[in-house]
Amino acid sequence: MCRKEITTKRNFNVKMSKSEVVAAVLPIQEHWLPLSNLDLLLPPLDVGVIFCYQNPISVTTKLEFGSMVRILKSSLAETLVIYYAFAGEIVQNLGGEPEVLCNNSGVNFTEAFADVELKDINFYNPDESIEGKLVPKKKHGVLAVQVTQLKCGGLVVGCTFDHRVADAYSANLFLVSWSELAQSKPLSQLPSFRRSFLFPRRPGYYDDSIDGLYVPIPTLPSVKPETLNPNDLAISRIYYITGEKMGHLQALANRDQKSTKFQRSKLESFSAYLWKTIACGSKETSNSKNFRFGIVVDGRARLSNGDDNQEKLLKGYFGNVLSIPFGNKKIEELKEKPLSWVANSIHEFIEKAVTREHFLGLIDWVEAHRPEQAVAKIYATDDDGPAVVVSSGQQFPAREIDFGWGEPVFWSYHFPWAGKSGYVMPMPSPKGNGDWIVYMHLMKWQLELIETSASHVVKPVTANYLNLM
Repeated sequence: MCRKEITTKRNFNVKMSKSEVVAAVLPIQEHWLPLSNLDLLLPPLDVGVIFCYQNPISVTTKLEFGSMVRILKSSLAETLVIYYAFAGEIVQNLGGEPEVLCNNSGVNFTEAFADVELKDINFYNPDESIEGKLVPKKKHGVLAVQVTQLKCGGLVVGCTFDHRVADAYSANLFLVSWSELAQSKPLSQLPSFRRSFLFPRRPGYYDDSIDGLYVPIPTLPSVKPETLNPNDLAISRIYYITGEKMGHLQALANRDQKSTKFQRSKLESFSAYLWKTIACGSKETSNSKNFRFGIVVDGRARLSNGDDNQEKLLKGYFGNVLSIPFGNKKIEELKEKPLSWVANSIHEFIEKAVTREHFLGLIDWVEAHRPEQAVAKIYATDDDGPAVVVSSGQQFPAREIDFGWGEPVFWSYHFPWAGKSGYVMPMPSPKGNGDWIVYMHLMKWQLELIETSASHVVKPVTANYLNLM
């Protein structure tokens, strides 16, 4: 048993009362699970996610904290039998590349207590309320879990996983399965670890455009905080956008479209608005005249190539199947052009990446450069020009993460990575009314700009908005 206390500027303490390792309930034969070529594009990065529940005792059940913890532990042990990669650890193989050793070393599971009520948690500022408090720091293995009891009897389930092993889609599969087993329900989707889906072709082939999106480098460029202006430090914030405002943005983005067949999506419209808003507050310098903007694309549906059986199998594929196409426009051009032009620019660079050939080419490109590590070029920025990546979480199945005491009343991914490129993830609102919850990890000046010039669209998440008061 270990105990420690974490404090911040707010009067919000978290006491870790118990930490143990939860392993798969059934024996797992030790074996190696190689990372796919698309996994190898990810550096060592941890991603967090939280789910907040109101006091279950006063809602639908008579469960106490100890009972809920036992349910979470026992169902987690069951889930790790199926998602055995999360119970392993990443080690280097003889070729110097990372692989998953599936040895059932287990998941670090921590119980904690926070002397704060759910309605008083500052979700708007996750750096203050979530980072290092409600989301665990993963010290070893692939996955870490923390369950925190709140003063009001509410509960927060936080997870941190290694991005090299799973993308958000894969993590979502795991979370849904965990909640289903907690309620003794049959699994709605079994995971697949068949790396043959992502084998390179023989002979391999890739289009020259891949060289414009990815770059072989030994590591991500590090940014020393002491060399940056305070306004250039990246911070995290969580906002919401109403469905009505999203509809208005989409209408503006489609103003010049003559046919509904070519309508820009809400994600494209929101991304265009974000790209243009930040550009309008950016200052050109001799080293910074352009602004790069990328969108994360999932390749599962693209690789199936219309084959229903292949699509069904890829639907459960566990691992990274992502590409990050991006556009690079002059800041002055983004300022002057209408939102519809910016949205069209986004659609153009996305369209080139949502094909089977793009993902097969990317797999072959990685194979041609191994064992040298590679990364998305938009993450490897080494100049002063802004760069932002948007990853859609609109398919986030948060309402399904019910462990037996009701749906979560708030949720969010948490990804405060150390790179210079910004990261934004929009997710569905707990209200289920078409609103968006938007996690943003951007430069301080960029967020201040958004809160000033886009305050009529983007608003801070509050307890009042979440109906927690």
